[in-house]
Amino acid sequence: MSAAVVSLCSCSSVGEISGAVAGITTGAVTANPVVGYGVAVGVSAAADAAGKYVYRYWQREEQDSIAAVIGDTPIGFEQPWEVRHAVAYGNQRGVLQVIRVIDSPLALCKEALFSTVESETSGQPAKTSQWFFVTACQQQGQWKWANAEPAVARWGNLQ
Repeated sequence: MSAAVVSLCSCSSVGEISGAVAGITTGAVTANPVVGYGVAVGVSAAADAAGKYVYRYWQREEQDSIAAVIGDTPIGFEQPWEVRHAVAYGNQRGVLQVIRVIDSPLALCKEALFSTVESETSGQPAKTSQWFFVTACQQQGQWKWANAEPAVARWGNLQ
């Protein structure tokens, strides 16, 4: 149950809430507040770790989706991008435009601007919310997000 809650909610307090509930329940059942506190800390840490893992996975999925569209888009053209996650919560979409190609002996890269689009709500049309700048490079036959961010796998445990 708590794993489903963590995957559906990006709220930072999910770990704290699930830890508190588990701690109170365990403390009441065992009549030992120390055991309840230990369970609360453990459940809270596990829920936070699971939430961060899901968030990083979704972010990598979005970055790979945007990079793939950048790779297929010629300079100056606009293309829509979209990512659909296994759980409908958190699906993203927008448009992007490649503004420059960087062809060097080290890598073929493209710089692009991309937007995110707010979802349609209560009959209101969707609207562009923000624009971002990104660089994507061709890596082993596919296009990858080139900006160093915590979602980049090479950072490992430093995330």
